[in-house]
Amino acid sequence: MTSVRRLVPLCTGLHRYDKSLSVRGCGRGEVIVAPIVAYLIETTQGRILYDVGCDYAKIADPALRARHYEAVTFPFGPPEMDPDERLPVLLAGLGVRPEDVDAVVLGHLHFDHAGGLADFTRAEVHCHPDELVAARENTDGAYFAGEVAVTAEWRLERGERALCAGVRWLDSPGHTAGHRSLMVELPDRRPVLLAGDAADLQENLDREVAPGILWQEREDLALASIRRLKQVARQESAELWPNHDLAHWRALQARAWPVAAIPLRAAQAHSSETPR
Repeated sequence: MTSVRRLVPLCTGLHRYDKSLSVRGCGRGEVIVAPIVAYLIETTQGRILYDVGCDYAKIADPALRARHYEAVTFPFGPPEMDPDERLPVLLAGLGVRPEDVDAVVLGHLHFDHAGGLADFTRAEVHCHPDELVAARENTDGAYFAGEVAVTAEWRLERGERALCAGVRWLDSPGHTAGHRSLMVELPDRRPVLLAGDAADLQENLDREVAPGILWQEREDLALASIRRLKQVARQESAELWPNHDLAHWRALQARAWPVAAIPLRAAQAHSSETPR
């Protein structure tokens, strides 16, 4: 029996970038708008976050922004993140404080997934050891070294395992060296398999095409991960969610999921955008 009581997707900002960064060999010159999503999983044994979004200070502070996002070595450009899109603010709207979070499972350590760790210093942090090595070597330019401060609260584990009843991670390398996806078994709905950046867009899943950014150009690993995630989702009758797909995010909002809405600023700015 699952210990999960609620799964809440939270949009912590938006990022505009070239589609070829999400879909390998496709969409060069086409700018897409990608939600940066974190997930709160409330269980009878505690609260878990899957990913923690960006570090707001690096976006809001001009000097930090210039150093990290406007450097010539950083090809992605700065995300858009308002103060009320900070993860602690979104969690406060659900009655949750940062110190109430017991565990953080990091799909990987890119800036838009691990940047918010500084807000959750009391939580256990679960990460694949190969991912930590890749972050320290900054293998693809999307890691910020100062965001990966390993403490006694970090748990570096290899292999797939359950964190608690109804929550388990699956290895899905390819986009990064130690990428992980997360299966969440819900009490009153179909399970949800959070692909993470193994599949940025629904297109990655439907067409079985790798993300544009790959660890050591290992397209074979990325495609094997996509196919395995699809197989697991079929076997377990789970919904398989892409991670940065604006159309998917809007579909979640239209359903009964208790999502945090994209702020009015973003909704107005991007109402005419198409994610593919």
